[in-house]
Amino acid sequence: MTATADSAEEHSVDGRSARWASHREQRRAELIKVARRAVHRLGPDASMDDIAAAAGTSKSVFYRYFGDKAGLQQAVGEVVIGQMQGVIFSAIKTARDPRNGLKNMVSAYLHMAETSPNVYAFVTQAAPGQGVAKVPDIGHAGGALGGFFDAIIEMVAAPMREHFGGAETPLARYWPTAAIGLVRTAGESWLDGARETQGNRPDAEEMAEQITQWLFLGIETQLNLPK
Repeated sequence: MTATADSAEEHSVDGRSARWASHREQRRAELIKVARRAVHRLGPDASMDDIAAAAGTSKSVFYRYFGDKAGLQQAVGEVVIGQMQGVIFSAIKTARDPRNGLKNMVSAYLHMAETSPNVYAFVTQAAPGQGVAKVPDIGHAGGALGGFFDAIIEMVAAPMREHFGGAETPLARYWPTAAIGLVRTAGESWLDGARETQGNRPDAEEMAEQITQWLFLGIETQLNLPK
């Protein structure tokens, strides 16, 4: 075989590999979309059988593309969390001041989670076999979720540094992580409240304002506690 023929064959093989990779990526994206719709409808505990049935395929296909249910959670999480992060970035850009920026971020987070609490629970719950932690472990969240909260912690830290005139102290550095823990725990408790009576449950904007109050002013000013 001549050098020209060798080159043509290699080019043909490379072309087929690229088309196969593109096809595989497209198929993977379709499966993620279908899985997300199935979880939205069936709930965060939907099985791989349930999800595969909704996709009109077998669960072996999902195992081939994602390895296991934890891999599917990770893949769906990357998509959902990427979208949520984009919305939160946009929200902070429209802020008038640091307090308003924090409220916008909390509000965007709550609205996105409220849009599909089943999907939110699916991508944030512990993977099968790891148990389910009722109190979120922000510092040790893994995969897409860990990267998401790392980014949000820095987004919270930026307006707070501005609020305090750029001051940085060892203790002040703990505040963003603590704030995210409060936001996530309060937000998830609020989402759980949607399944209970609606009577006294605040809407997303009211809850965002309440959380912002807690973060900026604490609870004393709201309860008139003695100094």
